[in-house]
Amino acid sequence: MFLLSKPPADRHTVLEDIQGILIGATLVALAIQFLSQSNLLTGQIAGLALVTRYVTDWSFGLVFFVLNLPFYILAVHQLGWTFTLKTFAAVALMSTISELFPHVLTLDMVHPALGAVLGGVLAGIGLLSLFRHGATLGGVGIVALWLQDTRGIQAGNTQLMFDVFVFGLAFWVLPAPVVIWSLLGAVILNMIVTVNHRRDRYVARS
Repeated sequence: MFLLSKPPADRHTVLEDIQGILIGATLVALAIQFLSQSNLLTGQIAGLALVTRYVTDWSFGLVFFVLNLPFYILAVHQLGWTFTLKTFAAVALMSTISELFPHVLTLDMVHPALGAVLGGVLAGIGLLSLFRHGATLGGVGIVALWLQDTRGIQAGNTQLMFDVFVFGLAFWVLPAPVVIWSLLGAVILNMIVTVNHRRDRYVARS
């Protein structure tokens, strides 16, 4: 039992940040493998970029890059260069690992229900690891952390609200079962973040 009402905040070492970001990026990359094998849609900015590609035939990479620019500007001005650079590193790691996984990991066709659940759980835990070590995967995650730290709005709720908007748009361009299963994965992911990422429970900082 602690004598204080709350233990003092610890600080992560550089080595702890490296392992936390590496583990988080790896788990999210593995989640993507389950989602892609199930032909499901991801949420947040990546999901919005994918929906835009279906509608316009623009390059996914270009749309993803352009949509993320305002969020990185916010990150630099409101959360600092350290956070922004960690986020760039996490995005680069996740992208690289996602490209490598298909060469070393083979998944048979996964049922959408299993893909949604496993994808949501893995991505949720991966994002928790990134959040707790001062990083995100860009986009809405940046806004979610900023709002939680400055307004007390839980990060998972912010992400879920945006995902509902993305999947609402997806109903216009994708089969309804794909969108519904994808939404299930997003709900699981964001519930994990909402329940577990709270400053009054975990206050370690880098």
